Amino acid sequence: MSAVLPDRRPAPVPLPAARMCTATTTIALGLVGPGKVGRAWLAQWAQAAPRLREQGIDLVLRGLIDRRRMWLGASRGEPDALMRDFESSPVPDLHRFGPHLVDEGRLHAVVVDCSGSDAVADHYARWLGQGMHVVTPGKHAGSGPIKRWRAIRDATRDGGRFRHEASVGAGLPVIQTLRSQIDTGDALLDVEGVLSGTLAWLFNRYDGSVPFSALLREAHDLGYTEPDPRDDLSGLDVARKLVILAREAGHPLSLADVSIESLVPESLRDIPLDAFLARLDEFDVPMAARLFAARAERRVLRYTARFDGDGARVALSRVQADAAAAHGRLTDNVIQLRTRRYADNPLVVQGPGAGPEVTAAGVFGDVLAIAHHLGARL
Repeated sequence: MSAVLPDRRPAPVPLPAARMCTATTTIALGLVGPGKVGRAWLAQWAQAAPRLREQGIDLVLRGLIDRRRMWLGASRGEPDALMRDFESSPVPDLHRFGPHLVDEGRLHAVVVDCSGSDAVADHYARWLGQGMHVVTPGKHAGSGPIKRWRAIRDATRDGGRFRHEASVGAGLPVIQTLRSQIDTGDALLDVEGVLSGTLAWLFNRYDGSVPFSALLREAHDLGYTEPDPRDDLSGLDVARKLVILAREAGHPLSLADVSIESLVPESLRDIPLDAFLARLDEFDVPMAARLFAARAERRVLRYTARFDGDGARVALSRVQADAAAAHGRLTDNVIQLRTRRYADNPLVVQGPGAGPEVTAAGVFGDVLAIAHHLGARL
């Protein structure tokens, strides 16, 4: 009978109890433009800030500015009280705004620009060059003058991060998805899709059962359109988004290079807003004719954007019924990216592409991505 050898394995060592994070990354935030998106972002920041502090990320709001006022201080919450203080604040000065955020270089700082102002975008390269980071849902930097765009990109080499995910698709990861392919050696062959939540809603609903003008009035009353619906119907906003995607893929596209079909009849383009809204029924006959033509080909109407080797264009298109763009719902953006790797079966990003809350969430995601870059553990 064989001897039983003693068990010489070491006794198990108990695992240490989970420890709270002791290292804290403090980031100063400055909000430019507390409008609909800006206030939605403030609410999300105030709700998330206590939880993030427990995780070692201290997001301190140190500045708030618009065209008429500027508040400089330090706040870790209570946006209602903050906005009351803001209402009685003195005149704005963007040149003082940035230095206050960084506190003479002692703090990491992120400028969150929700203003939609082309003039504010002129400050991005300077802020980035000073080591600050910039996040925006606005389209002016990404689609404006190519010289300014290049200056912004060059300024990021000094350490500042520029993120504008919410400029295309609101909270959808469109730019992130495209950049992931480009940065790993892929190449964009073409991009196509529905890039306007407002126009998506209109043409997802337009089936001829009610006049187009009735849907347009409903969209305006619900706040789906800009105060002047011509800002949506002109196609310019869609063209800006297309330029942004092309530039992110390495193509120096400018707005002047994009063929843009405006849906606004020429007779309605330059009249006062009240007169325009009173004459919406002038859309009905031409839109009905285009719907009939699409149905004759067993297709559907969608306002689409496309960039490929033949150029860039945005227009009302007759789309095949089985195309990705034909299957959006409500305000869905549907962006199809065809690359060398995804040539036969393109990548599709789809989801709600409009609304202050989802846009603000995209902005907040960019802020947290910068916090992660700065060493915060998310």
